[in-house]
Amino acid sequence: MAQVKLNIQEGEPSSFDIYDEDGKAGEMIFDIKDNDLTVYHTEVDTAKEGKGYAKMLLDAMVAYVRDNKLMVIPMCPYVHIQFKRHEDLYRDIWNKVNEEE
Repeated sequence: MAQVKLNIQEGEPSSFDIYDEDGKAGEMIFDIKDNDLTVYHTEVDTAKEGKGYAKMLLDAMVAYVRDNKLMVIPMCPYVHIQFKRHEDLYRDIWNKVNEEE
């Protein structure tokens, strides 16, 4: 069973990393500044696609943001698409200040 681990780095982007029985299977790269968590990139190994790993990374990030009272700037195409498709689920944490409507 896959497990997501938080990897906080000082002075460089951090990540949520997902591991399964074969080792690291994917990551979501982010940075935190002030009250904003900016997601830059989500990637799952090609051989692991279709297992819901990207969604597990998204769910872990959303839980972390809500627990820490942060807002999300979704620069990552995957996260941005999910926020747009399911705006009702993410409206409370979506920082749209820098978005063009």
